[in-house]
Amino acid sequence: MYCFRKVTKDLYWIGSNDRRLAMFEGVYGVPGGVSYNSYLLLDEKNVLFDTVDAAVADVFFENLEHLLAGRTLDCLVIHHMEPDHSATLGGLLLRYPGVKVICNAKTAGMMKQFFELGENVDVQVVKEGDTVETGNHSLSFLNAPMVHWPEVMFTFDSTDKILFSADAFGTFGALNGALFADEVNFDRDYLDEARRYYANIVGKYGPQVTNALKKAAALDIAMICPLHGFVWRENLDYYFEKYRLWSSYEPEEKSVVIAYASVYGHTANAAEILSAALWERKIPVRVFDVSVTPASEIVSAVFRASHLVLASTTYNAGIFVRMEEFLQDLAAHNIQKRTVALIENGSWAPTSGKQMRQILEGCKNMTILDEAVTIKSALKEEQRSQLEAMADAIAASIAE
Repeated sequence: MYCFRKVTKDLYWIGSNDRRLAMFEGVYGVPGGVSYNSYLLLDEKNVLFDTVDAAVADVFFENLEHLLAGRTLDCLVIHHMEPDHSATLGGLLLRYPGVKVICNAKTAGMMKQFFELGENVDVQVVKEGDTVETGNHSLSFLNAPMVHWPEVMFTFDSTDKILFSADAFGTFGALNGALFADEVNFDRDYLDEARRYYANIVGKYGPQVTNALKKAAALDIAMICPLHGFVWRENLDYYFEKYRLWSSYEPEEKSVVIAYASVYGHTANAAEILSAALWERKIPVRVFDVSVTPASEIVSAVFRASHLVLASTTYNAGIFVRMEEFLQDLAAHNIQKRTVALIENGSWAPTSGKQMRQILEGCKNMTILDEAVTIKSALKEEQRSQLEAMADAIAASIAE
């Protein structure tokens, strides 16, 4: 049975939610599920914007068939060829063999990689700035390479001032019946998932996101329709500002993330003592055990905070395996412009601090505080002052 929502008088959301998916892209846990968004414009030419993942194919095709009600599907605009948005493309072309596929040149090439397309498929390759008239609507196209694949493009409907933004401005989480961000308490219930989505899916490509934002700034946008998450029709500046901060790697707030790796609890104890000392100095802190908390959540928290403390035991003469994995993940997402303090532990040869520093020095514009702490097996009473000195140094850095 069909399930859709009206976006405007002639635009419809015909996507679906997947709450059975455990790991998005096989990497990121999605306990709240995920939405796959597709939009149908009913005009003199009926236009579909993207398809959906195979997991929700049935309801997608039911929605499309119901809303078309026997009318022709004239055009399909493809913004992004990743299979969570294109897996049903082959089925669509079988059902609607006369549809014109509108995409850029890179997408046209990728389609042939994913599908065996017949010679009769009608493909219209568009360039940035090209327009397509559908009757009452005028669509123009903007390339957004590496947000987060090289073929990504946006579409701007100048009639209703709608930006179809591909994966940009998306969020993890099923929509639960809501469609618009203003229908929910987004800041309370979804911002963390939006940040986690950005940091892990798009975070590596900050300069490319910045370029896309500059293009968007030249448009009179009244609504954003992404491929995951909510449609934005109010308070767009709020979300644009979040993307400006994230893409420039500027922290959202002055706060501290403490990420620790501890085998027998001694390194964890140091992290707890430091956390208490920072709260006594009125500095917000979030503490994570890298062996328990998924890396995607810690990466997201680091994108939010101005300061980072890494505390790791030495393991097989190196960084504890889960901490090393997290640090490599953080570096791979291009983190920069953070102030970092290091705590190392080791019963006979504490070397994790030096090796953590080497990874961080490969990141841009990172400030590593001189106030480091070395623990040999267990923290001693006389070392409490070192943790207090570290807390003072972090407080002074935040005050600056």
